[in-house]
Amino acid sequence: MSPLFIHLLMLLCATLVSTSFTVGAAIAGDLDPAVLTLVRFVVAGIILAPIVKLRTGLQFSWSFLGRCTIISGCLVIFFWCMFLALRYTTALNTSVIFTLVPPMSGIYAMIMVRERLPGAQLAALAVGMIGAIWVIFRGDFDLLLAMHWNKGDLIFLAGSVCMGFYTPLVKMLHRGESMLAMTLWVLVSGSCWLLLLSGGKLLTVDWGSVAGKTWVGILYLSVFTTVITFFITQFCVPYIGPTRAMAYSYLYPGLVLIIDLLLGHGLPPLAVLPGVAIVLLAMVVLQFSSKSNRGKENAEPSI
Repeated sequence: MSPLFIHLLMLLCATLVSTSFTVGAAIAGDLDPAVLTLVRFVVAGIILAPIVKLRTGLQFSWSFLGRCTIISGCLVIFFWCMFLALRYTTALNTSVIFTLVPPMSGIYAMIMVRERLPGAQLAALAVGMIGAIWVIFRGDFDLLLAMHWNKGDLIFLAGSVCMGFYTPLVKMLHRGESMLAMTLWVLVSGSCWLLLLSGGKLLTVDWGSVAGKTWVGILYLSVFTTVITFFITQFCVPYIGPTRAMAYSYLYPGLVLIIDLLLGHGLPPLAVLPGVAIVLLAMVVLQFSSKSNRGKENAEPSI
């Protein structure tokens, strides 16, 4: 598999995920976080199931389901925390906090899958986080200092700690099954987790009063930032490793600025540009710092 193709897929994935904070903030208050996440997973599963059946077959086994259940656990916690946190904090704060996920994922990967990172890559993880924070706060030091850790920030931080396990778990638990099938069973097992989490709240929802924009938001999140991004990440992680895959989240602040521009929010100030440069430098170091690691990227995954 061409490394260029893999990295282009991850760029597409980052672009899609960068829209989820804005969409999530718009609908977070319309349904209970567990119910909202459950509906998102169920809709995504319904869309994906016939595709998996036609292309690869369902590939069910209890072992496969068990491994997908472990993977889905960290995702369920993350998405539940995200929707709950957005009731108390802003998309801006959550975007900044999410830059902590790649360093955490790198630490987890070193422990769980023995991923060895050169010192340059470890430094790049830290520097990239600084650059991402610089971008999201538009180079305004006073704005950075004004960020206070409210209830929502702490909730999302807990979710991000769990999200860091995602890519190392995919690399550790994948046994050669179709990534499309793995995505489906992650959604199915995740829905089971969410049924337990939502409890009787499903029975109290007045589905007829749910706003149309909420359904549109759920459909968008289900298709573009769930089915497509889950599949892309799970497909790419065995080739480039969990740390490099998660490092693409450093692009979210820059992509958010582009989205803001397209929405008519104007150009960012020039003070943002140093942060953009820092993030890009961190990305280059993480992706291409070692010839030996590039060689591993080109090899077919054997996990």
